[in-house]
Amino acid sequence: MIEKDQLTLKFDHRPAFGGEDFLIASPNAEAISRLDSWPDWSGNALVLFGPAGSGKTHLAQVFQAMSNAYIVETVDLKEKQPPCYLGDAPAAILENADVISMNEDGKLQESILHLYNVLFETDRYLLLTARQSPARWGVTLKDLSSRLNSASQAKIGYPDDALIAAVLVKQFQDRQLKIEDDVIFYILSRMERSFQAARKIVQEIDELTLKEHRKITVPLVRKVLQKLT
Repeated sequence: MIEKDQLTLKFDHRPAFGGEDFLIASPNAEAISRLDSWPDWSGNALVLFGPAGSGKTHLAQVFQAMSNAYIVETVDLKEKQPPCYLGDAPAAILENADVISMNEDGKLQESILHLYNVLFETDRYLLLTARQSPARWGVTLKDLSSRLNSASQAKIGYPDDALIAAVLVKQFQDRQLKIEDDVIFYILSRMERSFQAARKIVQEIDELTLKEHRKITVPLVRKVLQKLT
């Protein structure tokens, strides 16, 4: 558990969609470093993998903002050819690639391979997100497996206490809400360790303070946490 004086630590950040910033700390530092190395990626591709709630989607948004990448949907893979949906985009993003690659008994693996090949042949780039490294996806198409395993890879860990506390503080600051350290520590000791949970909790607290015209206190926060559990 972090100490109270650690709440004042400054974190580096990267801009993303929705006016939010992505705070950088040890769990995601490697992934940020790999994103920053774009376009110098091995095999023109980067795989970001880590558990649910670790910030993969947010980092994909960071990359989309910096590269103007096309976000590939499952419907694209099923119904279209890459030259059609990619247009002039310099890169593409495929989220939950481990799940999609085994969707419908692996029928989409050929489509992912085609996407990968088109991007590679036109000197463009592919960002993939997943929960596990490509070696654990169970890909049965050898050419796709070879390309994925040759890609750059970066693991994202669960957000630690210091990072989650900093995210909470920033979420409250962005909403211009005054928050005491004791309240932050109360939340931190009772919440799921994920960025989604932090955003949801702050949103619910903000809405309840407006509804009841109350300051943010431990009893008010307790009410919110009980509602969310």
